[in-house]
Amino acid sequence: MGSYEPSEIERKWQERWQTERAFSVPSISDKPKYYLLDMFPYPSGHGLHVGHLKGYVASDIVARYKRMRGYNVLHPMGWDSFGLPTERQAEKDGISPQRVTSRNIQTFKRQLNLIGVSYDWERELATSDPTYYRWTQWIFSVLFERGLAYQADVSVNWCPALGTVVANEEVRDGVYIDTGDAVERRTMKQWLLKITAYADRLPRRRRVARGGEGVAAQLDWAIRRCACSLRRSRSACLI
Repeated sequence: MGSYEPSEIERKWQERWQTERAFSVPSISDKPKYYLLDMFPYPSGHGLHVGHLKGYVASDIVARYKRMRGYNVLHPMGWDSFGLPTERQAEKDGISPQRVTSRNIQTFKRQLNLIGVSYDWERELATSDPTYYRWTQWIFSVLFERGLAYQADVSVNWCPALGTVVANEEVRDGVYIDTGDAVERRTMKQWLLKITAYADRLPRRRRVARGGEGVAAQLDWAIRRCACSLRRSRSACLI
């Protein structure tokens, strides 16, 4: 029996999967449907880290198992590609954030393909693509029309050096963890989403939710949560 040479064997089968469109998912099929969605990564300039792969390999195992069980598995990948780090990197490199994002996405995609995950790349999307965020803008307009999006004065984490609001998770010991710049609390007018308008529906959803205690805990969190930060939109939302 010959030795296992990843650079040869993996490349051989990955090229075959690509040629035969092995993971392309037909929109119409007689097979039972199974939708498996990973959390989209933020495509930073550093590329993938082991935390990404820990989740993506696990979900890929499920996707392959379901295919073998006869399901029509929709397993897409995309990019959570709006972010302050990209804007800062663009300033340093003297190029547009769009070019930085495109470059980083190419790096992430190449690395994901190296591990052979079974994504349907024909359904790839990026949240910074106008053809995508036109729909998030439309959703916001509907929320606004129905009184669910509004403005109010809110206490936020303001970073004077960056000239923007940063999320609670990005602040440690009074500084922005990515740059070390000082952060202060300020009251500013922000866009808010009135998610509590739907709080009475969540207990009913909990009774029928599939996913065990993990799902129940998330619903409890959503009911009790007081505020959350929307990093990219530089605002906060109350729920």
